[in-house]
Amino acid sequence: MIQPTRRVVVMVAAGAPVCLVVGLFAPVLWAVGLVWIAAGVALMLLDGMLAAAPRDLDLDLQAPATLSVNATGEARLELGFRRRTPHAVDVSLETGPELEARPAYAHLMPRSEGSIRFTLHPARRGERRLDRAWVRWTGPMGLARRQAVRTLDRRIAVTPDIEGVKSEAVRLFSRDAIHGLKTQLEAGEGAEFHALRQFQSGMDVRTIDWKQSARHVELLAREHRAERNHPIVLALDCGRSMSEPIAGMARLDWALNAALLLAYVGLKMGDRVGLYAFDAKLRTASGLVTGARSFGALQKLAAEIDHRPEETNYTLGLFTLAERLERRSLVVVFTEFTDAVSAELMIEAVQRLLARHLVLFVVLRDEEMQALRRAEPKTSEDVTRAVIAAALLRERQTVVARLRQLGVEIVDAPADRIRAEVLNRYLDLKRRNRL
Repeated sequence: MIQPTRRVVVMVAAGAPVCLVVGLFAPVLWAVGLVWIAAGVALMLLDGMLAAAPRDLDLDLQAPATLSVNATGEARLELGFRRRTPHAVDVSLETGPELEARPAYAHLMPRSEGSIRFTLHPARRGERRLDRAWVRWTGPMGLARRQAVRTLDRRIAVTPDIEGVKSEAVRLFSRDAIHGLKTQLEAGEGAEFHALRQFQSGMDVRTIDWKQSARHVELLAREHRAERNHPIVLALDCGRSMSEPIAGMARLDWALNAALLLAYVGLKMGDRVGLYAFDAKLRTASGLVTGARSFGALQKLAAEIDHRPEETNYTLGLFTLAERLERRSLVVVFTEFTDAVSAELMIEAVQRLLARHLVLFVVLRDEEMQALRRAEPKTSEDVTRAVIAAALLRERQTVVARLRQLGVEIVDAPADRIRAEVLNRYLDLKRRNRL
């Protein structure tokens, strides 16, 4: 399609006053105005025919497959024309929601440079798209404009702050972890037997194997090493309650940050980690992966998880999870208690998991609700808010107490400390050979 440029519009408009004057003083020459307009249109069409055709445009997009929510990425468009090369090209990149490409419009001189770079700024976590590329150029005379639209349909997985996760993992892991990548020799219930060795002064007398010592007529102690390859399932509630914002982010985003931190450390320590997401129905079930190189696959899956307006079906979600697990596992459930009815259904579903598995519940402490309860009431509305907040917190504490009585491990911490608390609880469970 050939479109007029500002230059031809100005040219035709500039001739209008001249034609008007000629028509007033020499009416027989009124046709000069039509000739002037026709000449402008003809020149525009000729310029459009001399310009590069849209079918001659070759376009190649290079963009990252993943981006971190707090980082920027770069997309590069390679442009080329098979026949005529225009003097200048304007390029615009159309993106999906929650993804911004800067600059919005770019000017390119193909004769000196064949590519243009766009800086990508993701607004939040999730799967984002680069939809189309709009390319415009003018003819040799600058009177006509040609345009080409290319469908890109490139998807980018915007993940949580992975660099922040890794740096915090290194900091906390090096400070608190007693099980590194090397084999750790540990005694205790549930540890894996490694070998027998001669008992020496300073060793724990509980490690003495009296039967083997009697057989060999010397004191022998049993060496144990920390068990690895434990299954860890990160179960994420994606229902309506997890969309509530806390400290600038949704509850689900805080949960995903903590889950990825735990997955990163767990894979580093030789355990197997899986990702499981549910709300009214099952959304994601990755299966168990092992090795630090598998973290990228979990990272991409986490980018696709988003909260939904449906209520969470704990019965379906946790029962389905229990049927999928063949070996005793650590099931880490990231959720939120909304009301007593849903909590009762959740407790019933958890009891089946507890028969074979170790369950760890992770919930975010609502500091805003705590503040409403502690605030000094000045009006009747303040009193109403404080009473409602106290009732909700009381129901929440009742649910937490019931879960603890059943044997569920609980992590209840503010949003800014949730990642460290989850990791410390995981390491504590490993120290105590609970996995």
